[in-house]
Amino acid sequence: MRVLAIGIGAGDPEHMTLQAIRAIGECDVLFVVEKPGPRDEMAALRREICARHATAEQRIVSVADAVRDRATPAYRGAVDAWRDERRALWGAALRDELGAGETGGFLVWGDPALYDSTIAILGEIGIDFDVIPGISSIQVLAAQHRIPLNRVGGAVLITPGRLLREGWPAGATDVVVMLDASAAYRGFAGEDLEIFWGAYLGTPDEVLVSGPLSEAVMGEIEEKRGAARERKGWIMDSYVLRRPLEAERDE
Repeated sequence: MRVLAIGIGAGDPEHMTLQAIRAIGECDVLFVVEKPGPRDEMAALRREICARHATAEQRIVSVADAVRDRATPAYRGAVDAWRDERRALWGAALRDELGAGETGGFLVWGDPALYDSTIAILGEIGIDFDVIPGISSIQVLAAQHRIPLNRVGGAVLITPGRLLREGWPAGATDVVVMLDASAAYRGFAGEDLEIFWGAYLGTPDEVLVSGPLSEAVMGEIEEKRGAARERKGWIMDSYVLRRPLEAERDE
């Protein structure tokens, strides 16, 4: 029994790498993790990718996803409980659906190594697995805004919004922020910063905003974010906050 964690990109089916397409072809079973509710667009994309690249002989198995308690203030406890439930659900699916000598594949949104629990959960299950890298939303964000993530002499740091609320990371000039539901960038209003924001990156619903971290730009982000979330019922967004480098200040 072998398992592949296959990165499928940030939303555009054409983000698939040749390695990922080949990995799908090696699988006897492809596991599609589905969230509760009638409109799981991520699962729909996974199924579209299966339709493009899998064969009739390969089995597509739906796996119910665990639901994380987002109401509790105990963040670590909620995440641990969510991962425990995921491990139990995925482990049961592997035992029930994957035979001896067969290969199974989990299609992972973005890149399995970045803000995703698939690698950790497969490791905890104790199964042999390999990781196929994918295009992350961070890469798409930079590409769509036509910016590099790194600049000469500057450091890049990737952080969730809840940590950014504690203050600007020491030594960083460029900060990539993910999983920010509470507009942590507002803690730096009035500072000499630029913001490059995007939601639903790589999909037909993609939304982009960039500019100085002014009230007007922050308001535009929040207006578009709120309207998109109301329309779709969910949102995935990220952004880059950028300070001027010392050389730029001296010009």
